[in-house]
Amino acid sequence: MKKMKIFEPAMCCSTGICGVGVDPELLRISTVLDTLKKHGVVVDRFNLNSAPMEFITDQTINAYINETGPEGLPAVMVDGKIVITGRYPTNEEFTKLLDLPDRVLAGPVKPVAVKLKKNTGGCGCKGGCC
Repeated sequence: MKKMKIFEPAMCCSTGICGVGVDPELLRISTVLDTLKKHGVVVDRFNLNSAPMEFITDQTINAYINETGPEGLPAVMVDGKIVITGRYPTNEEFTKLLDLPDRVLAGPVKPVAVKLKKNTGGCGCKGGCC
């Protein structure tokens, strides 16, 4: 099985789907990764803020970040090679890159339920980083 890693820019939380202004693309990615996990496919996801050592120890992503800076993120790697930069894969690209049957992500993917806090003082991160 192919191994995929997604290296993301610094976000307040590990998924980026916290707070009141949830990015629909981050919600889609979380949903896709959850669906893949239910089919036995694990995609590693690294946030520059919460997993900086992954960006340092992986020589390929480290060289990429040194060349482009964090503005080039997200970066998607498959089997150690960067295959997509500056955006997330489409559902079709996920299935193609991971050699999965089309039906795994075919049709509408049920969104993951997100609980939003009524507090408008950010997403609840310590220090108000949002």
